[in-house]
Amino acid sequence: MTNRTTYRVLAAATALLTLAAGAGCSSSGAGADPQRVDVVAAFYPLQFLAERIGGDAVRVTNLAKPGAEPHDLELNPSQVGEVSDAELIVYLKGFQPAVDDAVAQNGGDRAFDVTSVQPLLDASAGGHDHEGEEGHTEESGGKDPHVWLDPTRLAGIGDQLAQRLGTADPDHAADYTARAAALRADLTTLDDEFKHGLATCQRREIVTSHAAFGYLADRYQLDQVGITGLSPDVEPSPQRLAHVIEEAKEHQATTIFFETLVSPKVAETIAGQVGAKTAVLDPIEGLAAGSDGDYLSVMRTNLRTLQTALGCS
Repeated sequence: MTNRTTYRVLAAATALLTLAAGAGCSSSGAGADPQRVDVVAAFYPLQFLAERIGGDAVRVTNLAKPGAEPHDLELNPSQVGEVSDAELIVYLKGFQPAVDDAVAQNGGDRAFDVTSVQPLLDASAGGHDHEGEEGHTEESGGKDPHVWLDPTRLAGIGDQLAQRLGTADPDHAADYTARAAALRADLTTLDDEFKHGLATCQRREIVTSHAAFGYLADRYQLDQVGITGLSPDVEPSPQRLAHVIEEAKEHQATTIFFETLVSPKVAETIAGQVGAKTAVLDPIEGLAAGSDGDYLSVMRTNLRTLQTALGCS
């Protein structure tokens, strides 16, 4: 009798522990809300798209936390679990190696690679080609991943994301399509603001802390000079610094741009050499911690910054 009682107690305790562990896993990761589509976004612009198009019908988890530089993201076991459990994974292949690895292992047909919708430009697009300068070709096979800085390309990605959400959740397919159309209208307005706002400027060259602005430069006929290449954490060589200083002086640059998530020290050094100011030009790879802005508001801040720096009328 005693043995049987002991067995029953142990069995019940084991069952309770198993249920508790299962509840803990499901409440913290993707799959926690059966009423909504669980979407994992690799970094902020993709989170913005998923939230705008998905609305209340989705639950979006951003793998890159606010204030963190997303290029170097490392996933913890909980985040790998979120990728594994998600109903849709929105990522940009080649931008974040850790995310690529997690998708390769756990993504399957639930992964939506935005480069399959919008082929990437070469790293030299929108500016000078510094082939061989360390950091220019190490990502995406020499391609520039910052596709979201062209609002028209982002709208195209949004249209396709709506289709993928509709496939995952047919009951709300029409809603996803409608929200993607509304977002496209907002992005078209933004594109018009940039085209008109940068149409007449005294200068068209932008000196940036890293070459993240190729799509923006290509779309609005600007000329980008990146102090470093695609990766923001690569230290420029003395030869590269000398070349950028020479370019800035030649084109009478009044502003050297740095970004919110990267140290401004190099930009400040060049600005001091050429008698220029520094200002933030945000590549919107992620929002700053505590920011209450979104993609549209940050892009409009970028536009005002460019108009001031380039002497646009």
